[in-house]
Formats: sequence, structure tokens, C-alpha cells
Amino acid sequence: MIGIFDSGVGGLTVAKTIIEHLPNESILYLGDTARVPYGNRSKDIIIRYTLECVDFLVSEGAKCIVVACNTASAIAMSTLKDAFSIPILGVIEAGAKMALLNSKSKNVAVIGTRRTIESNAYKNAIKLIDDSINVFQKETPLLVPLVEENFYYHKATEMVLREYLDDLVFNVDTLILGCTHYPLLAETIASIYPHLCIVDPAIEVAIDLDSILDYEGIKCEKANKASYRFCVTDNDKDVLSVTKSILGDANNNIITSMEEVRL
Repeated sequence: MIGIFDSGVGGLTVAKTIIEHLPNESILYLGDTARVPYGNRSKDIIIRYTLECVDFLVSEGAKCIVVACNTASAIAMSTLKDAFSIPILGVIEAGAKMALLNSKSKNVAVIGTRRTIESNAYKNAIKLIDDSINVFQKETPLLVPLVEENFYYHKATEMVLREYLDDLVFNVDTLILGCTHYPLLAETIASIYPHLCIVDPAIEVAIDLDSILDYEGIKCEKANKASYRFCVTDNDKDVLSVTKSILGDANNNIITSMEEVRL
């Protein structure tokens, strides 16, 4: 079973990609909806919350962990790898690799939560691979609550996007969506800024996960029938409907309920 964790429902964009790429693997998803967002928390709190979430996934039998949360990936990955012996993947390196493959101008922008941007995690990962790339970053904290409210195509969302991005993206050709909530705004962003190549790190995460499962010898056989379990720490009335919306019609048959858990 693959354990996938995010601070909220945004990580379902990663879960969806993994489900489609690795259909034989069972999935346990945990969204820490009681404490979303992580992006404006202190580093110590982010690390504590992340350890609690990953500990839950491991205790439930996860053989590998995907930290879908960009903030947790930026702040807590080294702590997680010290604390747990199973493979743990984040989204930062995956997004950096995809951006480098797609940028022709060598000018890349990253948007994310305050903590993700302050950490310089994407910038450092990109520069480590190619120091000639110019990386421009911007905190975009209002986008998470807009996604959590299902305002993917709302006029308010377009106004906020223009306020954040107008001065950022016209000098770049590639935009990294440095938060798992943001792929749900990709169509809106593309309609406003059609020149951009929009990078969703989830695609590269699924490819990397496939390779790691093979390398570790823990990949499920093709005959395996996958199971799916979706958990949150605060199961409000809209969580299930939002989850179904994110997973899409093709995957709606795999979820019938949302389980509330205590960490």
C-alpha cells in the first residue's frame, strides 16, 4: 500500500496521477484538513504535523510514503528520512526536473505557500541541476483557501491570480505549481497566461515512485486488485464531494465514503 499525505485535499491531485500511473497499487490517502493550511505555520509545527501524519500512514501498513504537501516536502523531508526506514518521496525534486525539461528560455517561476517559498527548496533543487537557470519565486497564500472552497473558475480566483502573477510570469516560459492545490487552477492560469508551460510535479512523482518500487522489489504484480482508502482529520460536509470532483468521473467508483481519523 502507498501512503500519500497532504495538509488538505489538494494532494488528491497527486493521488489521482499515481492511481492512473500505477493501477495495481493500493492507496491510503490522508488529508490533514483539521490543520490546513501548513504554509503559514512555524517550521517546528510543520515538522510535528508531518511526523504525525506519516506515522499514521506507516502504522496502517504503508510500504512507501509520498509527501504530496509541498510545504512539508520543503521543510520536513530530512527529518522524515531520519525517522522512518521505508522509502519516502517528496514533490520538490520532481517539479524541479520537469521545469528544467520544459523551459526553453531558462527563466522559471515558482508559486507556493509562504513556507515553501521561504525555504528556497525549488530554487535550490533547480540550481543544483543547472545553475544557469533563472528562478523567480512568489508566495501565493490566498490560492489554497480558494481551492478548498471549490472556486476553481470563480471570478474572485481570476482576480487573485492576476494580482499575484501579472508581474511575475511575462518574463518566464515555465511556471511550477508549488502546492498540490494549484493544479486545480491550471486551466484558469493557462487561460490567462497561454504562453506558460505549467508544471504539475505529480506527473514526475508518479514516474519516480514507479522506479523506486521496482528498485526496492515492492511493486505489486499486475494481477493485484488495488484497494483505496481516503482519510481526513476533519470530515466536514463538503470533503467527499470535493474529493470526487478532484479525482474525476473516471475514478469516482473507487470512493464511497471519507473516513475521519484522529492523529
